[in-house]
Amino acid sequence: MADTAPARATRPGPRLSAAVRENIAGWLFVAPVVVILGLFMLLPILMAMWVSLTDWNGQGSPFRSGVPFVGTENYTRLFTEDGLARQDFMTSVRNNFYYVAIVVPAQTVLALGLALIVNARMLKGKTFFRAAFFFPSVTSSVAISVVFLFIFANSGAVTSLLKLFGIDGPQWFSDSRGVLHLLLGGLGLVDPADPPAALTDGGPFGLSWWEWLSGPSVAMCTIIMLVVWTTSGTFMLMFLAALQDIPVTLEEAGMLDGAGRWQRFRHITLPLLKPTLFLVLTLGLIATWQVFDQVYVMSQGNPAKTTLTPAFLSYQTAFRSFEYGSGTAISFVLFAIIVVLALVQRWIMRDRDPARRTRRS
Repeated sequence: MADTAPARATRPGPRLSAAVRENIAGWLFVAPVVVILGLFMLLPILMAMWVSLTDWNGQGSPFRSGVPFVGTENYTRLFTEDGLARQDFMTSVRNNFYYVAIVVPAQTVLALGLALIVNARMLKGKTFFRAAFFFPSVTSSVAISVVFLFIFANSGAVTSLLKLFGIDGPQWFSDSRGVLHLLLGGLGLVDPADPPAALTDGGPFGLSWWEWLSGPSVAMCTIIMLVVWTTSGTFMLMFLAALQDIPVTLEEAGMLDGAGRWQRFRHITLPLLKPTLFLVLTLGLIATWQVFDQVYVMSQGNPAKTTLTPAFLSYQTAFRSFEYGSGTAISFVLFAIIVVLALVQRWIMRDRDPARRTRRS
């Protein structure tokens, strides 16, 4: 009989733990999204960052060997070098700063007020009012901008209405005067035609203090009114959803304790709206620093560059002056401004109660 070799027992290979298998499965599920975001968001950002370090004029590929590499020159020209580039950029930052300072608080307060109105128990026709307040937000911004051009024209409805009350309205889209200058002149404190030499002789970043303190121009104020009217509806829905999520028992408990309407709003409603308020302020801050379409349709940065914004200046520099490096650098500086202001806003609105932060964590 032939000798039979004893069968060898095969050892099982090492098995992956359940946690490792879950991690691998999770990465497999998110891999398509990571690839898509990397190709269509991260990679273009890196390519644009390279363009901001060059003097590319839009001809050919920006990655060929013949494109001049200028390093941080496109950035330093915006802050340290005297010239038209810094003057235009600082003018756009000044304009956008006043725009943000007015639009964000105004649209937030208006949206919260509208949400409180349509959330009232005794209000009839809530569906109609919600749709009416929200309708401007879903209308094309370009179409509404064109309508406002006709309304605020020299022979438009607003000017005609002011004439009925004996008021000569300004030439809305041709008036470059700053409202703060007009206010100081109206109070007799300063003559706008002959400002004090202390305010005109010097100032930071290539603009005089008189220019920094001009306030939004009359033309910019028309854009501000348009944006506040069209954006408040969206934020109204956010506040309305948060208001309807507040338990009615808290409101009733406040009434039983003798709290008035203002006290209930201040000590019950407003604290519970803080997360939504932070969301609305953050979205408003980001959107207002990126304003472009209204400026493009209504003013093109005019009159006298008083409606010029960094977003429109980036477009104008890149696609009209063919200075793609400078235009891209402006966009990255704008991105940095938005990130810094969003972080500052988050720090200001942080929860200062240590016990409450401990409970949330």
